[in-house]
Amino acid sequence: MMSNPPESDPYGDILIVDDEPNNLRVLSTLVRSCGYQVRQAISGSVALRAVQAQQPDLILLDIMMPEIDGYEVCQQLKLDPKTRDIPIIFLSALVRGVDKAKAFQVGGADYITKPFQVEEILARIKYQLTIRTLQTQLQQKNQELSQQNHQLKTEINIRQQTEAELRHSQAQLQAGKEQLQQVIDNLKRTQAQLVQSEKMSSLGQMAAGVAHEINNPISFIYGNLDYASQYMQALMDVVKLYTKHYPQPHVEILQAIQANELDFVIEDFPKVLASMKEGAERIRDIVLSMRYFSGSDQAYAKPADIHKGLDNTLIILQNRLKAQKNLAAIEVKREYGKIPLVNCYLGQINQVFMNLLSNAIGALEEKQNEGTFKPTIKISTKLSHNSKESQDKNSKWVEIRITDNGTGIPYQLQNRIFDPFFTTKPVGKGTGLGLSISHSIIVEQHRGQLLCRSEPGHGTELLIRLPV
Repeated sequence: MMSNPPESDPYGDILIVDDEPNNLRVLSTLVRSCGYQVRQAISGSVALRAVQAQQPDLILLDIMMPEIDGYEVCQQLKLDPKTRDIPIIFLSALVRGVDKAKAFQVGGADYITKPFQVEEILARIKYQLTIRTLQTQLQQKNQELSQQNHQLKTEINIRQQTEAELRHSQAQLQAGKEQLQQVIDNLKRTQAQLVQSEKMSSLGQMAAGVAHEINNPISFIYGNLDYASQYMQALMDVVKLYTKHYPQPHVEILQAIQANELDFVIEDFPKVLASMKEGAERIRDIVLSMRYFSGSDQAYAKPADIHKGLDNTLIILQNRLKAQKNLAAIEVKREYGKIPLVNCYLGQINQVFMNLLSNAIGALEEKQNEGTFKPTIKISTKLSHNSKESQDKNSKWVEIRITDNGTGIPYQLQNRIFDPFFTTKPVGKGTGLGLSISHSIIVEQHRGQLLCRSEPGHGTELLIRLPV
């Protein structure tokens, strides 16, 4: 039995978009029974008109739809300043990691796979509406504070006749600004951590779950390929013996041999099995990389192989490194030094690698239109002593440098790249959380250092130092 949410739960106007009438009816009935106001849209174009007519508090959006799919609907909404803040939860039967990653890249707030659990979808709706309410309250508070600041400045201008009162008012204003900025910074940092923590928890569980589900069938396939090869060889030996002792087969057999190109089959069959084995090995490597990357079995810090974390992250990003339409392949140069195991939370460190490498790839993609440009990422590691930034002269650090020859970062923006929600990307292309969360993981969680050196137009180097 499902109970309605308590009266204290946030009220919400929810738009549900799905081209399957039965899915739309069932989901609308479920959400409406919990006290939410529900509107329906049977296609992407209808959804866009519905949002313009009346903005909802939340959108449940199917991906696979004719004419305009869910990704394009989300992108159009994120490009419009009036609708870009509406949270969007994708609902889809697509379970591939690349599909889910694309959903977050275009601006999705969450992703739920079909068939879904009732409790799960209600909990996620409630969570997104709560975040939406907090954001609205924060904006209202900012407006109120802005009005108060304006009023205070007016009073200061009126009281300029008395120098003492002016100094006192200015001091009060400065103190109020500092306190306000501190409150805003704390709110931003807390919100960033909550959002990123929720997303990474879901992604980590998804990666671990996908790896687990794929592992059994691929092990079955891989284990039986050797038997298939043996059986194939036995059949080939029998065919060769038959050909040797009966060089003139019956006319019907001869016709079947010619129709099925037996000579080609005998030559190509071993190659097919070899390709299948190579593909199965590749899938096994990817499964192991996903399990290692997620760090789902690591509840506490323990010694980890940094090189293995880097390699597995590159495997997951391999699709973005390959040559694509109008984009050259990105060369990755590894210069690994001899370093010890590092005591760390592996899942968090791998997420930092993912954020930094994804940013490097993005910078290279922006620069691809420059003639003979050869996109390159260089990853180097070494053990260093006596870091200049460290007061402990006997300290040892593992250094990881990730360098690209991309667009670089303008000088005037370099001191802000680790601020929460700061991004140089267009609306809908970035959240401004990646570097902020990475800095928090390295500096606060692992007592390390994350430094940036960039030359606009020539590239960027990000240096991670983890204490040994």
